[in-house]
Amino acid sequence: MNGVRGVLPVLTTDPNGWEAAARAVMEPRDFDYAKGGAGAGETIRKNREAFQKWNIIPRMVRGNTERSLKVTILGQEWPSPVAIAPVGVNSIFHSDGESGVARAAGALGIPYVLSTFASEDPETVAAAQDSTSSTGSGVRWLQLYWPQLVDQDITRSILRRAKAAGYTALVITLDIFSMSWRPLDLDNAYLPLYKGASTALGFTDPVFRRKFREKFGHEVEQDVLKGALEWENTIFPDMAHSWHELEWLKQEWDGKILVKGIQHATDAELAVQAGVDGIIVSNHGGRQYDGAQGSLEALHEVALAVGDRAEVLFDSGIRTGADITKALALGAKAVFVGRPVVYGLGARGEEGALHVLRCLLADLEINLAITGVRNVTDLVPDMLRRSSL
Repeated sequence: MNGVRGVLPVLTTDPNGWEAAARAVMEPRDFDYAKGGAGAGETIRKNREAFQKWNIIPRMVRGNTERSLKVTILGQEWPSPVAIAPVGVNSIFHSDGESGVARAAGALGIPYVLSTFASEDPETVAAAQDSTSSTGSGVRWLQLYWPQLVDQDITRSILRRAKAAGYTALVITLDIFSMSWRPLDLDNAYLPLYKGASTALGFTDPVFRRKFREKFGHEVEQDVLKGALEWENTIFPDMAHSWHELEWLKQEWDGKILVKGIQHATDAELAVQAGVDGIIVSNHGGRQYDGAQGSLEALHEVALAVGDRAEVLFDSGIRTGADITKALALGAKAVFVGRPVVYGLGARGEEGALHVLRCLLADLEINLAITGVRNVTDLVPDMLRRSSL
């Protein structure tokens, strides 16, 4: 009703304007870090083009005056099929950081996935999310880069902390065991990790701190660059993996385990055989490798291959309610939103992140209403047509 009273929104409601709003107020190198991708940016462009290849076919006189966005994911009911994607270094986008996004998520009942490279520790972010949750406890997961068996003690410590802080699932990112070629960051000579902006998980972990002290003879705060490099080597030791390594993680973690980064049905099948609870179809938002297909192109194939043996979720390229509709119709149970929330955060902090999420949810529900859909769980591929252009 603010519009009736002439009260303008804190940001534009046009999803195409959020990026510009963030660019206008953020430090250029911080904005470039959020916007940038791998190589020439072809994968980022393909992510958006993939959505434009599909058209929603509306149905009329469907009796859908009452609608529901509710979904059940891994046995938990969510109020909508939208979750916060794991995005690191939120403090460089705005001083509200991860806690600001977590509070926005908590206020709307949106699940939050904390990045390994977060600027804030998992306990602080959990408390922030719970502080605005109507239930007093939000749904949250922890993203981990594939843990290495060489640092089992550190991984065990992280898992204990995550469980104590109410994180109920692990998201294992598969498509990064070393940093990618990102021209914008290279041109800016900028990697926030080396400034200590993405080391909170490690720098607050008692086992990592002890091992660092034993190795170097001083605390991480006394040499942030050295500490950051040691944390990077712990997370990205440039070692290959095999699916059987997930067995160790399953023994150490009694919650759900999902893998993120699947783009091929064969890999999805191998993940299911390895016993994962969920698969996130993702190409890291185009940040890890260039020249790839749009993530949406892989979704339906993966969903058909997996069936009901694991949850299939989607990430990379979501910008609008229509995008969410298309991803759900092609087989995703829920989607993750990354850059739009970052742009909202960068432009107006927590208030901006909350605004972006509210816009996406409103856009989704209105889209369902006008196209004749009662529940998001009713979305199926037959509601879309592939564009001939």
